[in-house]
Amino acid sequence: MKAVNILFKCVILLGLIYSYSFADTLYLKNGRSINGVIKKENTESIELEIGGGSVKFLKKEVVRISKTSPEETALLRKKWQEDKLMLNLKLAMQKIEEEAKPRKASFYHDSKGMIVNVNINNKVDAKMVLDTGASITVLTRSLAKKIGINIERLKPDLLVQVADGRSIYAALIILDKVKVENSEARNVEAAVLLEEKGEFGFGDGLLGMSFLKQFNFKIDLKDKKLILEKL
Repeated sequence: MKAVNILFKCVILLGLIYSYSFADTLYLKNGRSINGVIKKENTESIELEIGGGSVKFLKKEVVRISKTSPEETALLRKKWQEDKLMLNLKLAMQKIEEEAKPRKASFYHDSKGMIVNVNINNKVDAKMVLDTGASITVLTRSLAKKIGINIERLKPDLLVQVADGRSIYAALIILDKVKVENSEARNVEAAVLLEEKGEFGFGDGLLGMSFLKQFNFKIDLKDKKLILEKL
């Protein structure tokens, strides 16, 4: 939340610096007045710049025009730039606050354990066993192939013990994105099992702490929800 506070202070400061500005003003026959900067003017129409866009008015709609000096026009354009920055800061604050909200993901039990639906690198959906005791996320060889990993170029980095007690060589990789419903982690370390045969006891793989450590997480066994709050 520190970043949110800094952004909020920036927005307030910019608002104080440019709380007043000058503009060209068109007074219309319908009683309205429009502020902006005149871009083009001829005998038939006037084009008025308003922030990030422009509006064209027919001269016959205009009763009177009040024009500002070049210095005042420059000040107004500067204010528009600052207004745009303020809007971007506001959107950034909203994004940070939204990402910080705890999010719930469903899981279900089967003989392998707690199963969560996982999307990897925006490419492949998988069913993985949620395992808080696993220090690293583990992928089967077949899942790694679906993601597009060239298995033949991988080299064994460590041994992973599977459900039947075997120790299988695995290669370390980094997954760009791992997503569980609306919660996403980036640069997730994972181990790819290099052996294909046999029943490993966890379906497509294990979702371990290399993913979970990027969140404050809780497991609601009653409602079968994994609650993830981005750190």
